Amino acid sequence: MAVEPQEQRMDYLLLVVVLALAALGLVMVLSSSSFVAQERFDDPYHFFRPQVMYVLVGVVVMLIARQVPYMVLIRLAYPMLILTILGLVVVLLPGMGHKVGGASRWIRLPFFNIQPSEVAKLTMVVYLAYSLAAKNDRIEQFSVGLLPHLLVLGLLVILVVVEPDLGSAVILGAISFCLFFVAGVPLKYMFGLGFLTIPAIAYMIIQSPFRLKRMAAFAAPWDDPLGAGYHIIHSFLAFASGGLTGLGPGAGRQKQLFLPEPHTDFIFSVVGEELGFVGVVVVAALFLVLIWRGLRAAMNAYDLQGSYLALGLTLLIGLQAFMNMSVVLGLLPTKGLALPFFSYGGSAMLVNFAAIGILLNVSGPRRVKG
Repeated sequence: MAVEPQEQRMDYLLLVVVLALAALGLVMVLSSSSFVAQERFDDPYHFFRPQVMYVLVGVVVMLIARQVPYMVLIRLAYPMLILTILGLVVVLLPGMGHKVGGASRWIRLPFFNIQPSEVAKLTMVVYLAYSLAAKNDRIEQFSVGLLPHLLVLGLLVILVVVEPDLGSAVILGAISFCLFFVAGVPLKYMFGLGFLTIPAIAYMIIQSPFRLKRMAAFAAPWDDPLGAGYHIIHSFLAFASGGLTGLGPGAGRQKQLFLPEPHTDFIFSVVGEELGFVGVVVVAALFLVLIWRGLRAAMNAYDLQGSYLALGLTLLIGLQAFMNMSVVLGLLPTKGLALPFFSYGGSAMLVNFAAIGILLNVSGPRRVKG
C-alpha cells in the first residue's frame, strides 16, 4: 500500500472548539480577576487587557503554525531542545529569573515574561515525535529506544523541579510515558521506570514541608480550614454555591479574595460558581471534543512522526485540563497547573495556540490507499 498525502484540509470543528474555549476563557478572566485587580492595582481590567492581547497573538501564532508543514518543525527538534534547556538554565540564574511566590519560572522581557517550563512541554513533544519515529525499528532496544529519551526527560524534569514547578514536571513525565507506551517501548522497561519514578516523587514531597502540607490538605482539608485546607475548601464552596445554573457571570463571591489567584489556577472554580453545573459540563465537553479531534488526527496522520506529534500535543492540552479540573474538585492534590485557554498568562496561552496550530497542520494530509 502506497501512502501519499491528500489535499490539505482544515479541521473546522477543532478550530471552532478552540476559539470557543478562548472566548469563554476571556469572559471568565474578566469576571474572576476584576475584584482582585481593583484591590491590588485600582484597575479592574489590569489582568483582562493583557489577556486579550495574549489571545489575539495566540490566534496569529496558531494560524502561522497551521501553515508551516509539521515536517519542518520536526527537523528543528534538536535546536528547539538546546534553546529550551538554555532557557531553563537562565531562569535559575540570580538576576536573570523573575520570581513570583518564591518560584523562579519566568524570564522578564520588556513587553512579555517567558516561562521556559511551558515551552519545554512543547519542545519535549516535538523531540519525542522525531526521535521515537526515527528509532521505530529499534525501539525495543533499551539503549536506543528508551535510554536517550530518558536522559533528555530527566534533564528537563530536574531543571523544572528546581524552579520549583512540580506540576510541569509531572506533565512532562506523563506525556513522555504515554508516547513511550504507544511507540512500543517494552512493558518491562515501562514497569521498571514506574517503580523508580514513584519513590522519586514521594521523596520530593517528603523533603518539602510545603508539598507535605498540600498532601495533608488533599487528604483532610477540613482538619485545617484556615491553613492548608483553606484553598480547596473555598473551591468546594464555589461549586456548591453555583448549583445547576450558577449565580451568573460576575456574580461569584469566592473570587472576592477567598479563592487564591482565582484568575489562574482556580479559575475553573469560578466557572462552577458563576455558570453552575451546566457551565462545568459545557467546558468539559469542549475539552473532550478537542481531545477527540486530536486523537483522530493522530490516528489518521500521514506518517509516524505526525501521529506521535498529534498525540503528544493532544496530551499536552488534555492532561493539563484534566489535572486542573481534578485539583479544584479535590480529586488530586493542589498543583500549579493552568487551565488551557482559560487561566491568565501569556506563555501557556501562546504554547497552547501553537500546539493547536501544529495539530491543525497534522490533521491536513491523510493516509490514503494508492
